[in-house]
Amino acid sequence: MNEPYDLIVIGGGPGGYVAAIRAAQLGMKTAIIEKRGALGGTCLNVGCIPSKTLLQSSHFYEMASREFLEHGIDIAGLSLDLNKMMSRKQKVIDELRVGIEFLMKKNKVTYFVGVGKVQAKGKVLVEQKGKKKSEVLAADNILIATGSEVIPLKNVELDEKLVLSSTGALELSKVPETMVVIGAGVIGLELGSVWRRLGSRVTVVEFLTSVLPGMDLEISKQMKRILEKQGIHFELDTKVLDIQKKKSGVTLIVQKKSSEKEEKIKADVVLVSIGRRPHTLELGLENVGVGINKQGFISVDEDFQTSVEGIFAIGDVIGGAMLAHKAEEEAVACVEVIAGQAGHVNYSYVPAIVYTWPEVAAVGKTEEQLKSDGIDFTVGKFPFLANSRAKCNGDTEGFVKFLCDSKTDRILGCHIIGPAAGDLIQEVINVMEFGGASEDLARICHGHPGLPEAVKEAALAVSGGAIHS
Repeated sequence: MNEPYDLIVIGGGPGGYVAAIRAAQLGMKTAIIEKRGALGGTCLNVGCIPSKTLLQSSHFYEMASREFLEHGIDIAGLSLDLNKMMSRKQKVIDELRVGIEFLMKKNKVTYFVGVGKVQAKGKVLVEQKGKKKSEVLAADNILIATGSEVIPLKNVELDEKLVLSSTGALELSKVPETMVVIGAGVIGLELGSVWRRLGSRVTVVEFLTSVLPGMDLEISKQMKRILEKQGIHFELDTKVLDIQKKKSGVTLIVQKKSSEKEEKIKADVVLVSIGRRPHTLELGLENVGVGINKQGFISVDEDFQTSVEGIFAIGDVIGGAMLAHKAEEEAVACVEVIAGQAGHVNYSYVPAIVYTWPEVAAVGKTEEQLKSDGIDFTVGKFPFLANSRAKCNGDTEGFVKFLCDSKTDRILGCHIIGPAAGDLIQEVINVMEFGGASEDLARICHGHPGLPEAVKEAALAVSGGAIHS
């Protein structure tokens, strides 16, 4: 056995590779193990990056087909080259993969392509791809960052041809005439939007009574209206009883929860998007007694250490928001703690973003949460319809909404539907991190004309001082 590593990271996703890089920067001898054969995890390979690439491409296609004429741009003979669109998506993935691999080499992180299993405390068994003999690595510290996987629908096989997971929905070779999306969460609405823009008739079936569960209810209701106007059909408060596959497509047997009547919905393909579960099986954690709860999440303390000293976990496997940026923050904090420094993640200000068009972004508390907690708050809102830049761009759907403490004016939450919402929310997060109030943000000079002015005006509106509303 070679000289032990200071840290071995199992899992090469956003949490894992960021942890490995930070550890190496802090002088640790570091190794990373990834079974996929491509660093970047679900996010880069079959999640965030390919979906956002297709969202951007499909948005351009829709603009060309529906909106350019209003700007005086007449495109005759517009056509869709799906193969080229998919090739561009893959090129983006490949280039980012190469970038991460370069960072491994630059920071002298040893990269193993294979399956990593905890054999004992301080020992990791690596079954390397293409090698018959396994190798045992020693480490002072082990970090589990294996992410999550798609939750399948009970008794339904995800064949990735007719019944798709998000992975299959990113690889379709032709635009289906009809698509049913099961689940009105972030992934379902994003991928449903991609294929709707490209020509599919999309129906979203959701068990709950609203889209984007967990979001501020006003945001949820407005987003549903916007997406309906774009052409997506919703069946809310609806349970999927069965999915029947035939060569010609699929038939869903569904039931409104408010009645006993069963209905059928036919489609070419169905996308199952009901959530994700932690990938904690087959890691050998039972060999050392790492604590795992009933939902399969690894239990950790405030320093991300499991029930076994020297074994840590971050990202989707420990629960909370299953977001790449949350995993990255945990990666840095965890490694800095291992190095004897102070690491910390403020979970109150982790943004949630939906990359539909318009985008949705949120941070902090919702109106419903504040009411439930008995906190007195003031609301400030401003519509993009009254924002000069949004008007110039032709993107006037949505609004900015602030929730602030009635006594101190401290920002408790911010919720945005609108163009570039995912970028605009960051200004608010920065102010919140410093304990700022709506007045602090409102009195910062914003460039004109600019979308951020909508944020400023909404902050002004908290005290009734919005200028342009």
